[in-house]
Amino acid sequence: MASKKPDAVVYNEQEERYDASLKPYATDVSAPAIIPTDTIEWKNRNIHQVNKQVQAKYDELKQQYDALMAEFEHNHLVYSAKFNFEPVVGYTYHLYKDAKETSFLSIIAPNECTFEHLGTFRLNADKMWEKV
Repeated sequence: MASKKPDAVVYNEQEERYDASLKPYATDVSAPAIIPTDTIEWKNRNIHQVNKQVQAKYDELKQQYDALMAEFEHNHLVYSAKFNFEPVVGYTYHLYKDAKETSFLSIIAPNECTFEHLGTFRLNADKMWEKV
């Protein structure tokens, strides 16, 4: 049986030499204990910060989505209405519902007629209807 070195001796059997000074960690019995850094607090703090950032971004995107969906609904409502004229960009129009529950677009103000008023809209330069 080959001569076995004691556990306290750092001997590299593959290279057949003592290499305690080359190790990246302490190899002596009297060396200070290796205590790993506690990163749990750092991780928890950063996880909390990242979660707040992600939540803020989500809320911002949700607000933009809700505004876009409201804009889509307004445009769908007006463009699906009946009208016999070509709306002019920048002018304000009124959307009504007649007795047959059909929506129509008009230039007549709500105080000048008896139809059910659904909303007042303005046509902007990119042909999108915005609610006034």
